[in-house]
Parts: sequence; structure tokens; C-alpha cells
Amino acid sequence: MRWHFILSIVGILLFFLGLCMAFPLFFGLYYKDQSVIPLLKAMGITLAAGLSLIVCFRSAKVDYISHREGMAIVAIGWTAIGLFGSFPFYLGSEFGTFIDAFFESVSGFTTTGSSILTNIEGVSKGLLFWRSFIQWLGGMGIIVLSVAILPFLGVGGMQLYKAEVPSPVPDKLKPRIRDTAMILWKVYALISLAEVLLLMIGGMDFYDALCHTFTTMPTGGFSTKNTSIAHYNSVYLDTVFIFFMILAGINFSLHYQFLRGKPLAFWRDSECRFFLGAVLVLTGIVSINIYGSVYETLGQALRFGSFQVVSIVTTTGYATADYELWPAMSQIILILCMFLGASAGSTGGGMKCLRVMLYFKYCYKELFSLIHPHSVKHIKIGGKSVPEDVMRSVLGFMGLYIGLFAFSSVLIASMGVDFMTSIAAVAATIGNIGPGLGMVGPADNFAHIPYLGKWVLIWCMLLGRLEIYTVIILLVPEFWRK
Repeated sequence: MRWHFILSIVGILLFFLGLCMAFPLFFGLYYKDQSVIPLLKAMGITLAAGLSLIVCFRSAKVDYISHREGMAIVAIGWTAIGLFGSFPFYLGSEFGTFIDAFFESVSGFTTTGSSILTNIEGVSKGLLFWRSFIQWLGGMGIIVLSVAILPFLGVGGMQLYKAEVPSPVPDKLKPRIRDTAMILWKVYALISLAEVLLLMIGGMDFYDALCHTFTTMPTGGFSTKNTSIAHYNSVYLDTVFIFFMILAGINFSLHYQFLRGKPLAFWRDSECRFFLGAVLVLTGIVSINIYGSVYETLGQALRFGSFQVVSIVTTTGYATADYELWPAMSQIILILCMFLGASAGSTGGGMKCLRVMLYFKYCYKELFSLIHPHSVKHIKIGGKSVPEDVMRSVLGFMGLYIGLFAFSSVLIASMGVDFMTSIAAVAATIGNIGPGLGMVGPADNFAHIPYLGKWVLIWCMLLGRLEIYTVIILLVPEFWRK
């Protein structure tokens, strides 16, 4: 493991993060609020730390990045970014203790959306903008952006891309990985711009439209309002958010193909069909379940049912209703949505639809083999056979995901947290969703979670965002051996 090189890359990431603090600083100066000094201090500390690592290890040049080094850079890089990204919150004193500031920062960068804030609207504009902006950076992956820089340093970035992109099989759109990263970011930025314009047409001011776009596209869910999207009570805005949450939950390579003049790209992709079909079916079931019992008209049931289903299945975490007041059946479906997640190659979290599809196909293959023991049946996606190593990875991921969910839930419950809150808090953080049920529901927050419990949930957020393997492999002794 070439630590000098790894630390030099982390230094580049921190320096870039420090530069990004200029954006919330601008809003702090514009609104003349108390975020200016904390942002200036945090910016200085982050730039100094990044520059120090770059200068100290500037001679660390390598021709390639190994698989282990790629994973180490991603895991250490995300931890460092979460740490330094918390400084504006901590120095601003509006987020309480350091662990609360760190929790909010990691929740932002991992696009989880779980919050410790009890009065969001009381926070200064500059810090609220930073809170939203870090979700936008984390959505497509700050490290994917760095992949576009690495070739200038004489280093290929495929190992970083494989470790960062939330997909069982990363889509390489161009022969050069830097070009792939740039394409993804251009598509990401273009769709974001379209959402800002549509939200402003719906009556939002520029600041709120920008902040909400920065938390919709990464499926993050931080809002500038205490009651989230319910604050606006607008059918038009609900529709805009649903549309862009669905876009964010679809593989971004399909958006690129669509923009290249292939309108049938979404329909031809089996995972996209599965994702959209699941959204429609689950929306229909939930809407029927809450019609009459919660909402008097079918139109209201469809409006609020579709928003909550899309918000949770894409792991965005916005809310327009307190679904803890809904029937048990709807609540269970929403919990299942937390595990399902969005498409691979999207900014969403959860297990991902592609893995769930492969798992179902694997189960069917095993049942088929019991009936026809001498048959040879291959698992296929999109007409192509899935390699055995990919299937092993998927099955291993599913096992680790459920195992870590159960283990973390037990840890949280051991700290005196009730049953429903324990499992919902872990499901919401490891799936990068945001709100859960119980005492961490859509009308509540994570401020009351015990000190050690917040550390466990921070761990869960990083596990979910980096697809478990990239983080958990650091605990395997063989990873560190030569």
C-alpha cells in the first residue's frame, strides 16, 4: 500500500472541498448572517490541510492504482471529507456538539438526509446552503469528479471509479475513464439546472429552488423548511419533485443515451422497467390502502401516496405527510421500499433494483434446478449472461447488508432505544434514506439518539453510500498484508 500517494490524493480532495466552501460563503455574505466567520475559518483549515498533504507528498507519483489502493482512497477520502465538511457546522455553534456536526456532515455527503436539527429554519442561510450543497457533491461522488483530475497527474482512475460508483457493474461510457466521469457530471448538472428553473416557475425563490435541487438530484432529502416539502402544500411542486426523484433514481448512463437521441433506452433496460414497475405497483397499493382511512378523495391518496413511495424507494427522504399515521400495511410497504432502493448507477441508495432482480433470478434458478437437476440454466440480464463473480458479489452483498442491518439494530437497541426506532434508524441510514419510523419518523429527527448510537449510524451511512464492500474490507486483515 503506497500511503504517500493515497494521502496526496486525499489532500487534493480536501483542497477541492475547501474551495467549494466559497459558494456558501457567498450566500452568507449576501444575506449578512452569522455563517460568514465559521465558513471562513473552516475554509482556511480545510485548504491548509489539503495543501499540506499535497506539498508533503507531491513526489508520490505512480503509474497505476491497485484495487486495494482505490478502495483505501475512497474509504479514507469519504471519512476525511465528512470530517472537514463538519467544521462549518461545528464552528457555527448552531448544530450543537461535534458529534452532531459530524453526523449532519456525513449524512449530507452520503446523501442520507437524516438530521439532528430541531429548527431547520432557524439556521443561517450560509450553513443551510452548505448543508444542501454537500449532498449535491456527494450525489454523483466527489471522488468520481476527482477521476477527471487524476489523468493529469499521470494516474488512471478506473479503480477509484469501481470503488465509488454505486453499481454492481460500473458503466464505462467512454474508453477513457476521465471522459466517463465528465459525462456523468454534465448530465447531472444539466438535469439539476432544469429542476431549478421548474421549481422557480412553481413559486420558489432562487435560494430555496437551488437548495432543494441540490438535495433532490443526489436523492439526499435535506430541506430548508422544518416540515420539508409539506411546507409548500403545492400539487405542482409535488409533481416536479416526484419527476426529478424518479430521474435521479434511474441509471445515469440511460440519461446520457437518451440525450444522445436514444429515447427507447429506458424501456430497453430491464432494471429501469423493474424500477418503474415497482414504483407504479407500490404507489397503487399504498394509495388504495390510505384512501378512505386517511384521505377522503382518491386524488389526495394518489398525491400523497405516490410522493412518499417515490421519495423512499429512491432514498430521497422528502416528506409531504406524516406516514406514521398511516395504516400498518402502508408503513410496512414503505419499510420494504427502504431496502429495495433505486437503480444501480443512480444516486439512490438501498440494495438497488439490479441486485434484487439478480437475487430473484438466482432463487428461481435454484428452484428450477430442483425440478430439472440435469439442466444448465444461466442467469441473464438484458439478454446477457451474468458472470459467476458478479453473482457471488451480489449474494455476498445481500448477506452482508442484512447481517450488518441486524447487528447495528441490536447495537442501537442495546442503548435503550425502542424496537421500532432501532430498526427504522438503521434501515434509514444504511439505505441512505433519511427519515424512518418511530422516534426518527418524518416529523421527528435524530437529535435524541444516544452519543454512541450516532457513531453507529454514521458507520451505517458510510456503509450504505460506499456499497459496504469498500468500507468493510478495511476490517479484513488480509487487506493490509503485502
